[in-house]
Amino acid sequence: MAWLLVIVAGLLEVGFAVGLKLSHGFTRLWPTVAFCAFALGSFGLLTLALKRLDVGPAYAVWTGIGAAGTALYGMIFLGDVVSTLKIVSITLVIAGVVGLQLSGGVR
Repeated sequence: MAWLLVIVAGLLEVGFAVGLKLSHGFTRLWPTVAFCAFALGSFGLLTLALKRLDVGPAYAVWTGIGAAGTALYGMIFLGDVVSTLKIVSITLVIAGVVGLQLSGGVR
């Protein structure tokens, strides 16, 4: 259950990163509201998960999901440049996240 919280928190991290981009420096109301909601949800779920998980693997998985997810979202929906190196790098991040998730012990 704790790892599920980390995964959902990581997905919410994608939401707050995209909301931050779309807020244009907090000058647009609804993207700013979305950023705040996603950020609070992400940090809240991570906080709950850290009651049962080691901080190193949990934080690495959370940031890995956020980084890979945000990069993919940007390439698919925001017109970010797609390259073979980016795809390979995202794949390596995902492989690292899976490895860390498998290595992290629940207390």
